[in-house]
Amino acid sequence: MFNRNVGIILLIALAAGLGLVVAQKVFAPNPGSDRPATESITFYPQPRPLPDFNLGQSDGTRLIPGELKGHWTLVFLGFTFCPDVCPTTLADLAQAQKQWEALPETLRPRLVFISVDPERDTPARLGEYVHAFHKDTLAATADVPSLERFATSLGFVFQKVPGKHFDENPEDYTLEHSASLAVLDPEGRLAGLIRPPFQAQAIARDLQLLTEKSAP
Repeated sequence: MFNRNVGIILLIALAAGLGLVVAQKVFAPNPGSDRPATESITFYPQPRPLPDFNLGQSDGTRLIPGELKGHWTLVFLGFTFCPDVCPTTLADLAQAQKQWEALPETLRPRLVFISVDPERDTPARLGEYVHAFHKDTLAATADVPSLERFATSLGFVFQKVPGKHFDENPEDYTLEHSASLAVLDPEGRLAGLIRPPFQAQAIARDLQLLTEKSAP
């Protein structure tokens, strides 16, 4: 089943990757925009509303569009069994989150970790995992079709990759996923993108600047 879909998934991933390159070169901030200049963010020409979504958060509540309003938000795909990219990214972003602790909680930028491994990442495991990096990190997951729709709306992809012993052990697999950060504005719209490698201090400054500029 997996092998039959590999070609399609790779083509999707390649297209997404090319799209990110184009975004870096073409979707630069509009000189007439009222957004401040940022160090790490590539803004799209216009923010894009996200389609409806309903994901389960680690605390038992639902992550729906209204929950992402009122704050600048970073969204990152991953999974708790990830050996390198996910923990490294969360550790880097924790440095930025520490800088935001001086901001009022009602305005403070947020980080949302979306697990694309609902088979193994229970709500309890997700919460324990992300809070080991920073107490403010939100975490959510859902069934695979819902995750695919949500990821696609952000321009992200993910793929389940079976291991050598998958036939004998259904948990012998990993996941490949987009490693960029989606930037959502206080209206919950997709506003831009941050590509790795991540510079925690630059991200901290950018999100603090945007928060101060958009604060009521």
